Order: sequence, then C-alpha cells, then structure tokens
Amino acid sequence: MNNKSLVRLSNIIGITSIILLVYWVFVFISITVFGLKVFRENITETFYLSVVGILALMFGSLIINVMFNLTRIAEKHNQDDLNVSKRTSKKLGLLFALSFPLVFGLLFGGDYLTSKKKEKMLISSAKEIIESNKEKSDKLLNYTFNESWIIETDDILDLYSKTDKHFPYVSVIATDSIDKSQVFLGFRDYYGKLNDTIQPFKKDFILKTTKVEREYLDKVFFKNLEEVRFSASDGRYELFYPYIKDGKRIVLYFSDYQRYGKIGS
Repeated sequence: MNNKSLVRLSNIIGITSIILLVYWVFVFISITVFGLKVFRENITETFYLSVVGILALMFGSLIINVMFNLTRIAEKHNQDDLNVSKRTSKKLGLLFALSFPLVFGLLFGGDYLTSKKKEKMLISSAKEIIESNKEKSDKLLNYTFNESWIIETDDILDLYSKTDKHFPYVSVIATDSIDKSQVFLGFRDYYGKLNDTIQPFKKDFILKTTKVEREYLDKVFFKNLEEVRFSASDGRYELFYPYIKDGKRIVLYFSDYQRYGKIGS
C-alpha cells in the first residue's frame, strides 16, 4: 500500500471515528439527561465501552498521518481527487443534521416500549396477587389499624416477594384519620415500628405522596375511581392498583427500579 492510499485510509478512519464519537456523545447525553432506559444490560455496557474503540481509531489515524508526515499531501489529494460540489456537501450536512432527531426518536421509542412492558408486568403482578390469593387479599382488604392487621399484612406481602425473585416492591395503602384530618397510610416493613409494650402510632405510617398522587388517592377512596395509575421516570416505575370489594377498598402500590431497558439481549 503506497503513501497516498495509506493517508486516504487513515483520513477515512479518522472522519468516520469523529462522526461516530459525535453520535456517541449525543446518545449518551440523551440517555443521561432524559433518563431514557432503552437497551438491556449487555448492550448498554457494550455501548459505554465502544467509546474506547472509537478513540483508539481516532488516535491511530492521527499517528499514521504524523508518522508519514503526509498532511499536506493528504490535503492536496483531497482537493484533486475528492472535489465534492458545494451542493452535495450541503445535502450531506443536512442529512447528518436530520439524523439526530431520528436517533433521539428511536431512543425515546425504546424507552416508551420499556415503560409499557413494565406497566403490563406490574398490572399482571397485581392481578395475580389478588386472583391467586383470594383469602389473603381479603385479609388485606379488611383494614383496621391494629398491631395484628399490620403484622399479618407484612407477612402476606413478604410471602409474595419471596415467591418470585423478580417480584417488585409492594405495599398496601389505606385511608384513615388523625386528629380529624384525613390521611393515607402505607404498610410494609413494619417490625421496626412496632413494640411489644407500645401500640403502633398512625403517624409512623403516613404515606409521603406528591400532590398528583394525593389527588388520585382521594378519587379512589372517596369518589369511586377504579382506574390504575402508572408512572415512569428515570428507570423508576410505580403502579397504584385499587382493589375494591363489598364496599371496602385498598390500593396496592408497586414500585420497581430498573437501570436498563428491555430491548436487546
């Protein structure tokens, strides 16, 4: 391979590496800033490691040019043999610019598909809990604020969690009043809040919620809303699943965190 061919090859590799690096930075920023969870663990880790290969190609092409001291020859070669018209250059530039919205759209679509799969999984888990364990579900439904119900609820939820290693975190939400103020209480992992001699306090079980979540729970408990509520943000997934029977109602709250998406292998 002569010097001209070698320089031309190194220039092609260098330009290709720069383009790939620009795309890599764009994808990384999009995923990080917008919290897009698209690919499974193996593909995600491969993507992060790929920057090392891109940088190696860039430095390799640079070293070839420096070693042969052919920068000026390469520039003349490009002027003589690669005389691309301004119109063609503008078209290529336009296509390159338009590719970024396309890439972002693909990332957003992958994140959307991941969220939808997680939503279906959480709803399926909620239905399975209720339908496969009618007796235990009815015990959860018969809410009374006392130590016996609290401990029994914890045992039931713990049994569910240990049955499937992929089972998400689940708790029970009920409504009650404290000093004539209506509050929402969340129950799970209660042994640290209970004492053999001291009765449990409702204040220890108050559920911290956002304004939107409180409005939703208010509609479920006091306005007969039966719809589920699902939300996804930066890999964190939450599902509020009302369970209503014989005029009684509770809400099963599922939450799960996922570092990676569902696309790929």
